[in-house]
Amino acid sequence: MKHKLNNPIWVMSSAYDDLNLDQLIDKTIEVGAQGIDLCVFRKDGAREDHTATHLEYEDFHPEDAKKLIERFNKAEIKLSLGAFENMIGGDEGERVKNQNHLLRLIRIAHLLGGDQNNVKVGTFVGYNHELGNQENGFQKNLEEYKRVFEPIVKYAEDLGVTILYENCPMEGWRAANYTSTYNNLPGVLAARKLMYAMIPSDAHGEIYDPSHDIWQNTDPVEVIRHSDIKRIQRIHVKTTRNLKTEARIQWGGMYPMQDVDTELASEAKVHTPSNEWDRHHYEPMLPGFGGTDHMDWNDFVSVLHERGYDGPFEIENEAQNSKNTNNNAAIDQGYKGCIQFLSPLLWNLDEEKGYLYKTTDPLKEVDVKDVPEMTIDRLV
Repeated sequence: MKHKLNNPIWVMSSAYDDLNLDQLIDKTIEVGAQGIDLCVFRKDGAREDHTATHLEYEDFHPEDAKKLIERFNKAEIKLSLGAFENMIGGDEGERVKNQNHLLRLIRIAHLLGGDQNNVKVGTFVGYNHELGNQENGFQKNLEEYKRVFEPIVKYAEDLGVTILYENCPMEGWRAANYTSTYNNLPGVLAARKLMYAMIPSDAHGEIYDPSHDIWQNTDPVEVIRHSDIKRIQRIHVKTTRNLKTEARIQWGGMYPMQDVDTELASEAKVHTPSNEWDRHHYEPMLPGFGGTDHMDWNDFVSVLHERGYDGPFEIENEAQNSKNTNNNAAIDQGYKGCIQFLSPLLWNLDEEKGYLYKTTDPLKEVDVKDVPEMTIDRLV
């Protein structure tokens, strides 16, 4: 099948948390990608699993934006921004800091041209379990989402920026002695549809990651068929192999493995979680690197093309055999192998160079009005 589309392949920078921005740009070119989703987590954040901060976000001015655009244009690559935190639940102090940081990134995206340069801001929504434990807890979380995000989305819209929610349920975000692993509101399609109905603005959409639906026993191809394709503006390239373990037989594929008394579990010969993330019997992978996974990538890419998706495919490297080895060479190999796997699906065949991405227009040197940093207490 001859694809008319020319989807770029980007690197999500979380796997290269030990590199500075210059090194990250060089690495992106080396592995053969066309852009970077820059992780810009709070320097004082509470997360331990993702800590990459590839942009100096404090005291960011229009001059800094101009230099950054020039830097990326020189490298002939594109960019977006993201920080993925709990915005509506968890510790109240951390929650406010997360909201303020999101507002900071929206301002920076605005200075970088925002939607004019396809610079989006990725985020989680999170989940409020104090509300969730009550009757009608899911509805109350939707209402809390609207209360917090309606003014944030309006702020982004006014600045010409789109914010994007990732669909990871964040199954390891609470201790294993809690029964629920649903910790991020947009973790299922129904929630995202409800969210867009509550806030109809075009200034928010999603980063769709098929790997999160695979272990939930949901077909990503059908999710794309039933989604509003205009809302999907990034695809995370990450996949899952569902494990054929005794633990999965004991606990099933619907509910998370539960934490029970150690001595009792040993006596009964029942498997229990080894950590908060070890609850749904799957292994994170990169497509085309180190074995087969449980998704048909040909069908997945085809349905995206059929529905008109022309955005980036961003490689989020959390693979057990790549990023999780903590071996830099294996991390590079994972990216390169994944790009080789994707190139016949996303790029046209060049007579001399094989499957080749055709370079598009550079980032625009925009003339946007500077705005002061906004805080949530002045917005909500």
